[in-house]
Amino acid sequence: MANQLLTIQMITNEALAVLVNELSFTRGVNRQYDDSFAVKGAKIGDTLNVRKPPRYIGRTGQAVSIEDSVETSVPVVLTTQRGVDMQFSSADYALRIDDFSDRFLKPAMANVANAIDFDGLTLASNATYNAVGTIGTAPTQKTVLQAGALLDINATPVGSNLRSMVIDPTTQVEVVNTLSTLFNNSGKISKQYDTGRMGVGVLGFNWDMDQNVQIHTTGPLGGTPLVNGAAQTGSTLVTDGWTAAAALRLNKGDRFTIAGVYTVNPQSRAITKNLQQFTVTANVSSDGTGAASIPISPAITPTGQFQNVSASPADNAAITVLGTAGQQYTVNIGHHRDAFTLACADLPLPKGVHEAARKSDPQTGLSVRMVTDYNVSTDQFITRLDILYGWAALYPEWSTAMVY
Repeated sequence: MANQLLTIQMITNEALAVLVNELSFTRGVNRQYDDSFAVKGAKIGDTLNVRKPPRYIGRTGQAVSIEDSVETSVPVVLTTQRGVDMQFSSADYALRIDDFSDRFLKPAMANVANAIDFDGLTLASNATYNAVGTIGTAPTQKTVLQAGALLDINATPVGSNLRSMVIDPTTQVEVVNTLSTLFNNSGKISKQYDTGRMGVGVLGFNWDMDQNVQIHTTGPLGGTPLVNGAAQTGSTLVTDGWTAAAALRLNKGDRFTIAGVYTVNPQSRAITKNLQQFTVTANVSSDGTGAASIPISPAITPTGQFQNVSASPADNAAITVLGTAGQQYTVNIGHHRDAFTLACADLPLPKGVHEAARKSDPQTGLSVRMVTDYNVSTDQFITRLDILYGWAALYPEWSTAMVY
């Protein structure tokens, strides 16, 4: 029997299926906001502000103590449109769907999926300020447990399939080799041996390998950086003590601690034994005197409902950067599902073309549009595949970098 000509709807359905299967880090993040970008008659533009719940200090005793109910928000902005453009002949469209998928769709969708995943892990690498491990030393069982402990300290919810650990191929080799025989049942050990992967439910995480896990390079540094001025708060830290020259000092994504500034439990505000870690949100250069203002996350908040540190840094408090000048390290990411989110929008279907179709998956929230038009000059059908999306860090405190 002759093959039936493939339709754009068939191709789009298959393209979405391939895209979903290609994702790794993306499968473990929050996807509940996708529908907000597809409300008919109520378009919200390219930005959705996701509300985060208020926090309260509470009171002791009978006297009423009214607190403001302050909701914060995180913008999820859809600014990235990825796609692949192809052209096919009528003979190509006469192929079976599995032939068409293997020859054309899988390479195209693998490219798009890789780009989405890469963007997500780039965001996670830069936004995650908590870190465990020693650069250049393979993670051990204790390292993994420390990653889970940092999530616990930050009141990260615990539940089945909520926490994931995404590691690069090199880290996976070390982790499987080190942890496969420690406190695991025989079934899990057997599966790790057969697949070479950690699998699910090991030391509190579901594990995934992802080649897009980022390699971070520590900035050039220089000098002995110190806090310049007491009682600083907010998302900028004024510093001095860098080498007296106008030069790049810190790279975006660098992590550091400040002497005497400790984390607090987000509910009880009790001081922990851990120094608060910060990440640099943009490249930083010093001026000619060695002074520099560092944009940081999280913002220094020593009091109030959203307190996150034990105190503001003291004047001349020492700053300790993770890594030495120019040192590279792998940023494996342990995270809760809600630490990050990926949102997609349903792109409109154009009129006056040969074929157009869109497929959305309610479980993953992904939405793929394919449009085909005929090029009379070349006697070819030109097809474009598009996906519009945006990443955001909702609760970066619910993620931890496991460095290597």
